[in-house]
Amino acid sequence: MTTVVAQTHFVFGLRKDVANNLCFCDEQTVVFPCGNNCVCYNTVQRCQRLIPGSENSQGMRALAISANRRYLAVSECGEKATITVFDLQHEQGRKRKVLTAGRMLVQEFVCVAFSPDSKYLIGQTGGPEWMLIFWLWEKQKVLASVTTSDSKKPVTQISFNPYNNIQLCVSGSGVFKLFRYSEGTLKQSSFPKVETINFLCHTWLTVEQVIAGTDTGRLLVFESGDLRREINTTSKAVPGQSDSQSLYRQVETRKVKNTDMDEALTVSRITAILSYSKGFMCSMGPGTVCLFEKTEDSYRRSREIQIPPDPYSNEMSPAESQEIDTMCISPAEETLAISTDQGQLYSVSLSSVDINKEEKLHFEFLSQSFHSKSITGLSICLRKPLAATSSLDHSVRIWNYETKVLELYKEFQEEAYSVALHPTGLFILVGFSDKLRLMNLVIDDIRTFKEFTLRGCRECAFSHGGHMFAAVNGNVIHIYSVTSFENILNLKGHNGKVRGIEWSLDDSRLVSCGMDGAVYEWNTQTGKRESESVLKSCSYTGVAFSSDCKTILAVGTDLTLKEIQDCQVLREVPADEVAHTAVAVSHSGRVVFSGTSSGSIRAIKYPLPVQKDWITYQAHCGPVTKMVITFDDQFLLTVSEDGCLLMWKIIDKEGRGLKSNRQIIHTEEILVTKSDMEEKTQNMLELKMRLEELQMENEYQLRLKDIHYNEKMKEISDKFTQQIESLKTTQQAMKTEMEKQEREHQQSSAEVTVKHSKELEDLELSYSQKLIVEHERYQDLQHEYQRMQEDNEKQRKSAEESKIQALEELTQNYEAKLQEKTQHLARCQEDAQQQIREFQEIIKQVEEDEERMIHDIQIKYEKKLHTEKETNTNLKGETGIMAQKFCSLQKQTDEKNTDIKKLKQERQRLLGLIRSLESDIEDLKRQIAGHEKTNQDKDKTISGLKKKNQELEKLKFVLDFQLNKLKNQTEPQQDDINEKKERIHQLEEELVQIDKSNTQLKLTVSDLRLKLRTRDKEMHKEMQKVKDLETHLQRLKSDLQNCVGFIQEPRKLKNSVQMIYARYVPQTNAGEKSSVDDDIQRAFCLQRDHLERTVNSLKMRLAKSAEEHEKVYVKIMKENVALITEINELRKELRLVRTQAKDYKAQLATYKTSNRSRPNSEEGPKKEPKHEDAN
Repeated sequence: MTTVVAQTHFVFGLRKDVANNLCFCDEQTVVFPCGNNCVCYNTVQRCQRLIPGSENSQGMRALAISANRRYLAVSECGEKATITVFDLQHEQGRKRKVLTAGRMLVQEFVCVAFSPDSKYLIGQTGGPEWMLIFWLWEKQKVLASVTTSDSKKPVTQISFNPYNNIQLCVSGSGVFKLFRYSEGTLKQSSFPKVETINFLCHTWLTVEQVIAGTDTGRLLVFESGDLRREINTTSKAVPGQSDSQSLYRQVETRKVKNTDMDEALTVSRITAILSYSKGFMCSMGPGTVCLFEKTEDSYRRSREIQIPPDPYSNEMSPAESQEIDTMCISPAEETLAISTDQGQLYSVSLSSVDINKEEKLHFEFLSQSFHSKSITGLSICLRKPLAATSSLDHSVRIWNYETKVLELYKEFQEEAYSVALHPTGLFILVGFSDKLRLMNLVIDDIRTFKEFTLRGCRECAFSHGGHMFAAVNGNVIHIYSVTSFENILNLKGHNGKVRGIEWSLDDSRLVSCGMDGAVYEWNTQTGKRESESVLKSCSYTGVAFSSDCKTILAVGTDLTLKEIQDCQVLREVPADEVAHTAVAVSHSGRVVFSGTSSGSIRAIKYPLPVQKDWITYQAHCGPVTKMVITFDDQFLLTVSEDGCLLMWKIIDKEGRGLKSNRQIIHTEEILVTKSDMEEKTQNMLELKMRLEELQMENEYQLRLKDIHYNEKMKEISDKFTQQIESLKTTQQAMKTEMEKQEREHQQSSAEVTVKHSKELEDLELSYSQKLIVEHERYQDLQHEYQRMQEDNEKQRKSAEESKIQALEELTQNYEAKLQEKTQHLARCQEDAQQQIREFQEIIKQVEEDEERMIHDIQIKYEKKLHTEKETNTNLKGETGIMAQKFCSLQKQTDEKNTDIKKLKQERQRLLGLIRSLESDIEDLKRQIAGHEKTNQDKDKTISGLKKKNQELEKLKFVLDFQLNKLKNQTEPQQDDINEKKERIHQLEEELVQIDKSNTQLKLTVSDLRLKLRTRDKEMHKEMQKVKDLETHLQRLKSDLQNCVGFIQEPRKLKNSVQMIYARYVPQTNAGEKSSVDDDIQRAFCLQRDHLERTVNSLKMRLAKSAEEHEKVYVKIMKENVALITEINELRKELRLVRTQAKDYKAQLATYKTSNRSRPNSEEGPKKEPKHEDAN
């Protein structure tokens, strides 16, 4: 296999046709489908991880993530639909299980859902079966299946009850059913009558409560599967207290009757609904999400979040009119993310919803703005890491493939078919349906400064030097000068549309391929073909030079990759059943990348192998339209009809990037117009003046404030001095009162001391008597204590003797045990020392591993810190750019209004041209249909004559056989037959001559009709030219009349005359246009002469073939006439012979009867049979 491989670097885009195409797998990471991959995008670190789809799948249909955020289920359609479960905790998204419908042939699963405990999985198949299948997915076992709807009522969503593993909900057009899994089957538990309601989404609010949204903007609440009420989506009032609860129930959550379901108001569709801890949120029409909070009885509409208008979009497709497809909320309910029907991703922080309750909330792009339709063009430049894409969504976008950021984009009124970046990265060439525009890439805008009248330019490319560019118009390649904008060359030779062009490295040659099966190599100096390779059975779709520009690589509809050199195919690489659609060659010449019609990318080593030897990567879900390799061989960029842009990192098998011989230096210059600079300088001067005025005003205000505060300080100081004096007086009064209170306290304390001394004496006398009594009692207790102590000593001695004996016995036992334990302890110490050594070694290893991990983590966080610094600098730059954009947008509105007026006028003119051209096309189609009918009639007559000829040959064989029998009897009549034949021959020759003259007259009449039609067309064109000249003259007269009005003002008169001269006097381009018109006229005349000659030659051939056919026909007719006459004559003779035979039989019968009567006479009758035989 090849030593060079491609690794996915970053992707831009979203698949819109996938159900539930946005999920949170953690607080910072979302999962969404892009191409044929699932992307895990970290919104904080702005990095991606791709999970590729299956090789044989025909595209994804639905996604589902488990409740524990670990498993992702992906539904893929094909000959046999599958559901693949991936483990998101694995780094590469390891594939866990692949589920199928068993023996049932299912082509797709339109909805998928996990159970709350992540053990079960349900999948809803598509029409006409609409089967709901219930899996135990870890064991790949189908537990049950049930039909949920009929073929005319599609199912839009399925879900598990988040509080119950075995209860399911299915909703769709006229379908709302609850199922319960029990005893190996799915049983329907509710039968509401909702046949006339089209449910688009639903969600579970409680164990028994489900809320569903309809296509008429109604929110219906079901409890236990029965329809209970409808939530009013317009009211924002809070329900009242107990007095007004009945009124609130009538207005806010009124009961819904089954009979008036069709009478719902036709409001915005509710396409997505989601429950969360405070209530639920749902989409309310285009670009709007409403939050409903739970109240006592029902739910109250609290906030609205809207998609903001896009400043770069046109009026035809405003961003706020997008319909929301999917909503998801992060696990901590911090962030809400949505996906729209135009392939965009938005998010909003729900914490800001709670904080900013009065401000209007708007969504922001989750990562970047994506293309919403097929990408038609892709181009890169040399001096900047930029890539440009054009799309059928009317937009042109500039991407930075190093920083993975959308640098610039703009939407136009027309579809963009092709795009080319100038090598400097400052200019861009875009092919629209009406014109080819050369535009400047300004700091915040894409501005047109030159237009070329090339309609529907599908391919364009700048030369590597940047001094020329090539643009395709149908089957003609036009080469223009970038400096003078002159048409240098027109390369004509293709008979079909040109599908690919590429310049050589030295810009001396250009290679092109087309739908006519031709690959031409042109000399860009002389305009001549240097080599060609034509294969009419193949329609080429992509072409490229090899790295040394000696050979050409081309791909087309014949499923092969061809290498062409000197008009010959050197090598062919056969493909599978999938056709190549695009090709790109690395500048190092080591690898060739090709895109296929199925969306996969193939890496083929170079020189090309003979056998099928390549690496296939799952990339897009549609045909690859363009692919290109950067000039430093570091990145491969691919785009497709699915609207996705994929960036691949080109590396070798060891993971290192390819070494490039070319040293490429990226510049950072940008274009800024003089008017923008003047505006900015004027704004700066105005801001400086404003700053000086503000400084003067601030100084004056500060002086006034100083004076004011000084006056206030004086007032406050006076006030405080007065308060201090008043406080001093109060303090003196309080001192006198304190002295008085001290005297009173001393008197009262003396009285209390005398009283307490008396009481103390009385207490001493009473306690002394008590002490004497207690002393006597103490002596008695002491005597008793001595006696008890003597008894205790005796008992102690006896106990000590018995204890000594027991202790000796125990010491002997324990000494024996101690010896055993010491031996065991020695062994344990040895084991412990060995374990300590082992643990020391383990600790050393762990410390080394921890040091390595700490070092890796330190490097990782240093890188993160570096990236955060870079993002901060980028954000600072973006804030400056946004400030500049505000000024430039006001100018754009005026310019767009003038452009709209011009485009309307030009549209009217083009409509007239289109009508005339359509009438010409219809005439030509009628002529072609007439020719085809005449050819078909002639073919039918020839085939009929051939069949007749075959039948006549069969008759001839039969007649020859009969003729041999009858020749003996027809000899006497042969002379008469010959005479009649000569007469018939003369008559047939005369008839042939008359037919010839008739055919000649018919041919002359058809020629004259054709010439008459061509004359009519030429006359119509001349009349159109006369009308155009008359309108031109009328415009000139009106401008001259306007100019006469300035006859008193010489300067205005001069300017108006110069404008008239520039508008109506043909410049050098006029001569070139006239020469181009003459060339076109000559080419048309030559083409017409050539066609007339071919028509004459074909007529001659037709006449000759008609003559030969007529000769053969006459000959056959003569033979047929002769044979028919002979047959008629032979029939007559046969009749005569039969009549004679009958006569002879009658005579014979009479003879036999007479012979019986006369048996002796036998000789006479015997002679008569002999005579009969002779006759």
